[in-house]
Amino acid sequence: MQSTLMKRLNERYAHHAPALPQNDSFMNPVVETLLSHRSIRAFTDQALPPGTVELLTAAAQSAPSSCNLQMWSVVAVTDAQKKAFINQNVLKQPHVEKAPLMLVFLADMAMLKRIAADKNAPIEGLDYLDIFLMAAIDACLATQNAAIAAESMGLGTVYGGSIRNHPETVIDALRLPAYVFPIVSLSVGYPDQDRLPQIKPRLAQNAVLHRETYSHEHLPQAAEDYDAAMREFYTGYRTEDQTWTRLSLARVRSPESLSGRDRLREALLKQHILLK
Repeated sequence: MQSTLMKRLNERYAHHAPALPQNDSFMNPVVETLLSHRSIRAFTDQALPPGTVELLTAAAQSAPSSCNLQMWSVVAVTDAQKKAFINQNVLKQPHVEKAPLMLVFLADMAMLKRIAADKNAPIEGLDYLDIFLMAAIDACLATQNAAIAAESMGLGTVYGGSIRNHPETVIDALRLPAYVFPIVSLSVGYPDQDRLPQIKPRLAQNAVLHRETYSHEHLPQAAEDYDAAMREFYTGYRTEDQTWTRLSLARVRSPESLSGRDRLREALLKQHILLK
């Protein structure tokens, strides 16, 4: 009989799961939540319990933070009109307006700038690329913690990386000051149990897991196997034949295929984020 762990791994890897002991000694609620993740794009009308935003923020703040600088913040958006405006002008996904909560996670260097101003301290290092990377990474770690916490509570989540397609619109809508930049949104709500998606497969581990040194030895076969898995996954979702290889290469074909994010440096500079 297949263990719960192997069942979850086979779902995640489309039957190309790594070899692990045939028992559930590694299995616990945290691991099961992680392995069972799926992006939810169909939500019910059920309201979130009081305290949900605060609890998800606490989970987000429990993520690691580089040098403990904590250079991120989050805007909780529940106002229907504001969600609709951001969605219709930026995200353009119907589930955004249906979900009762949208969390917009931000790289936030403005906090340190304000503290430095209060203390009359120099902050020349704030204008360098690594500081922005630290802030963006912290924001992503916080987002993932919030997503895991939400899913462990029976909620559904979906990331919105397209928040960066038109960052100036988001900046204006949320009144973000200089040195603050939107990184990703997270829609949160109760999933419609009648419209749950399948668990999306991932590349086999031999495409991403390298031991001691980096090697692409297994990538061609892994990509071919994964294309077959994704072709099967997309059956019923898309009419055209789609594979990971085709979709991924289309995304990086040209600046135009980046859906507006080819202007990201320009948008960052407008926020006084210099990236020296």
